[in-house]
Amino acid sequence: MIDLEVPKKFRPLVAQARGMAEEVFWPISRKYDRAEHEYPAELDLVSAVIDGMSDGGAGQGAGASSSTRAKDDGAEEGDVAAVGSGRSPKKGPKDNKNGSNLSSVLSILETCRGDVGLTLSIPRQGLGNAAIAAVANDEQKARYAGKWAAMAITEPDVGSDSGAIRTTAVKDGDEYVLNGEKIFVTSGERAELVVVWATLDRSLGKTAIKSFVVRRDNPGLQLVRLEHKLGIRASDTAAFVLDDCRVPAEDLLGDPEIKIEGGFGGAMQTFDNTRPLVASMALGLTRASLDKTTELLKEAGIEVDWDRPSNVQSAAAAKLIELEADYQSAYLLTLRAAWMADNGKPNSMEASMAKAKAGRTCVNVSLACVELAGATGYAETHLLEKWARDSKILDIFEGTQQIQLLVVARRLLGYSSKELK
Repeated sequence: MIDLEVPKKFRPLVAQARGMAEEVFWPISRKYDRAEHEYPAELDLVSAVIDGMSDGGAGQGAGASSSTRAKDDGAEEGDVAAVGSGRSPKKGPKDNKNGSNLSSVLSILETCRGDVGLTLSIPRQGLGNAAIAAVANDEQKARYAGKWAAMAITEPDVGSDSGAIRTTAVKDGDEYVLNGEKIFVTSGERAELVVVWATLDRSLGKTAIKSFVVRRDNPGLQLVRLEHKLGIRASDTAAFVLDDCRVPAEDLLGDPEIKIEGGFGGAMQTFDNTRPLVASMALGLTRASLDKTTELLKEAGIEVDWDRPSNVQSAAAAKLIELEADYQSAYLLTLRAAWMADNGKPNSMEASMAKAKAGRTCVNVSLACVELAGATGYAETHLLEKWARDSKILDIFEGTQQIQLLVVARRLLGYSSKELK
């Protein structure tokens, strides 16, 4: 069973993340929305605080770099045992664990209540860090510790179908040579490492897909441009060309062998790790929109009575009740996916369910809140219009709404990706 109360040990972390959102992010949110591509220098202090909390043991799961690695009793050192892999130590029915996946979801929800773009820009808390935590062996984790990692999957001709990646990796002695193009890389310019997905053999399809950690200063990794975006403008989004980019063989994440059966699973475990995190980002923006709209309506004399049916209240109050119900359902799905990851339970379907529901809810709620607030919601007087612009990407990256529903359908019906496209 999931205890729906925030675990006692995480409450200081959640309170600190909430304070960061309100006292640090809100005051500078508009500034960096306007100053796209300018690095938010205030985040250096935020990063130092997170590092201090982690060193002191109080910041478990303070950002996306944290993860739980579930091992079974038969696992050997160096085996990949990623979150959501289903590996779990022997334990009794009461030995449920609230670990770093759940704490990450709870803390990211709070910081994204402040600003999603700024949260994505916190040094060393990138989605690439979560990928490393999910797939890297212990030696790699130690070697990459303290580094900021972005993640590069999408290509000009490859969006939602990660298995169709065309970037190649060819073994040459003790190195791999990578060639290809990557777009929409979050924090690509600012990060120190980029986790690049590439194929060892295009003819073998997704089973040959592997992920490689590439140093940002590698001369073969060439920055092409930074994107100008509708939302999350505080976060830089880069495009790269890999031109004979040489990467040491030791920087391949996971098993270097191509396995025809289940070979793509190691790379895809990354998503089991990161999709609940993206769902929590959407939840944070949704929570911010609801809170601000409730405040504005209250100032206008409209209050919600949560103990009365919505059909006997004002239309605005009834709408808020409907939006709050959507938020709560997305919140519970996300907690479930994170809890399953912490307890070594396969969570691929639940991670996709959480991401799909939270992403759609985020868009619907933020736009509805702009509408409820009227001209105030559309103006720059408050952050509602910005949150509406930021919301759409949360329904797109880490797998679009349509892809999430496809993953869920495959799991429910027992179909493979070949059988249900």
